[in-house]
Amino acid sequence: MFRPEGLFRRAIPSGAELVAQARLGGRVGFAVADAVTGEMLEVFHPLHAMPPASVAKAITCAYGLDRLGPGYRFRTQLVADGTMADGRLDGDLWLVGSGDPVFDTDALAAMASDLRTLGVREVTGRLLLADGALPQIFQIDPDQPEHVGYNPAISGLNLNYNRVHFQWARQSGDYQVSMDARSESLRPAVQIARMQIEDRAAPVYTYAQVEGRDQWTVARGALGDEGARWLPVRRPAAYVAEVFETLARSNGLTFQSVELAEEAPDSATVLVEHVSAPLEDILRDMMRWSTNLTAEVIGLMSTQAGGVRPDDLHASAAEMSNWMHETLGARQAQFVDHSGLSDQNRVRAQDMVRALVHAGPNGLLRRLMRDIPMRDSLGNLVEDHFVEVVAKTGTLNFVSSLAGYARTRTGKDLAFAIFCGDVERRAALSVDERERPDGGRDYSARARMLQQKLIDRWAMMYG
Repeated sequence: MFRPEGLFRRAIPSGAELVAQARLGGRVGFAVADAVTGEMLEVFHPLHAMPPASVAKAITCAYGLDRLGPGYRFRTQLVADGTMADGRLDGDLWLVGSGDPVFDTDALAAMASDLRTLGVREVTGRLLLADGALPQIFQIDPDQPEHVGYNPAISGLNLNYNRVHFQWARQSGDYQVSMDARSESLRPAVQIARMQIEDRAAPVYTYAQVEGRDQWTVARGALGDEGARWLPVRRPAAYVAEVFETLARSNGLTFQSVELAEEAPDSATVLVEHVSAPLEDILRDMMRWSTNLTAEVIGLMSTQAGGVRPDDLHASAAEMSNWMHETLGARQAQFVDHSGLSDQNRVRAQDMVRALVHAGPNGLLRRLMRDIPMRDSLGNLVEDHFVEVVAKTGTLNFVSSLAGYARTRTGKDLAFAIFCGDVERRAALSVDERERPDGGRDYSARARMLQQKLIDRWAMMYG
């Protein structure tokens, strides 16, 4: 039977129909373009600025690649301010940070071991920690619950994503708890963060700074028999100091005292240096695991590379906004951080797509994004789907975003951005509701299904 050309396209639900069927509430905005030519193919509320959540990290990637370059490496150093003779440093030893966001206990232990391998057996002076490479920032977003590990402090010296590992187990009717700076192979205990169990129903956690330490309490009734979680560290340099002192002691080194400072003297001699992986690799992991600390450090370093020394995240994010304005003409983009953790960030779907087109369908940004598995209408994974998608996801309570590239079997490259957000519903949450709000999981599931259906539609219509 003869079928009119384009009949199958007329049977495909429109983007507006798919949005209506999702019944998300709030607002949805999307845009899709030819990733090569930049021609806009379909839009829906494309000029309404919305919270991008972690999709903001894609902009931070582009910002970092532009300002720092894909080969940029962080360098953490042990330097001597004094004279060396017969294994004795007559003076001070400095641990100098460069802001490395992926520096961990294993790397710190290797530096302590390398110091011993060099023949350093004694330090007569102090251990001084220089953390002035970045401003001291207490937390990324003050509106997040205090205990979530994805909202740590930021410093020129960072360790284990500035998180401490809290573990508990019931023994003989009471609990044994530990706080440590664990990595792949080590678990040094710490005192900079302490935990006390209290007999109460709520809140689950409380936090206070007591005599320079992170003092936590936890509700006994929330623990169960055993478990573990990561808690944020609020004094990263002091955390590094304690862990390094422990590791140095295991290598036979002790210090007169341990102190924090901003920068080492220019005359100091480099003894040991830890060099990070290149920025390209760090960004790839950031995009895969959506690590907020990494995004904030890269954003701050990129701003400083542009000649501005920001005092806080808002000032640095404003510079990234200006960069996006100047580079793409996206004058409605407004960032208050580099990770997307705050719901005060705003980006229009059309501007996000322009950024993706500018980066190019075969550019480095695309290669840093992760594969997005495609599913059918029942949510089942489709192994050999007719479109390949690489993108960055973003999720906050009642906010779900997806932006990236779709490649059809015909080789057509599309750049897209889909922003879903019920900002009023999110704003109504109490602090206690923010970690697992009622209806939050259902909202995210329906938003993800909408995103998949929209990509299917675009691949069939334009691919």
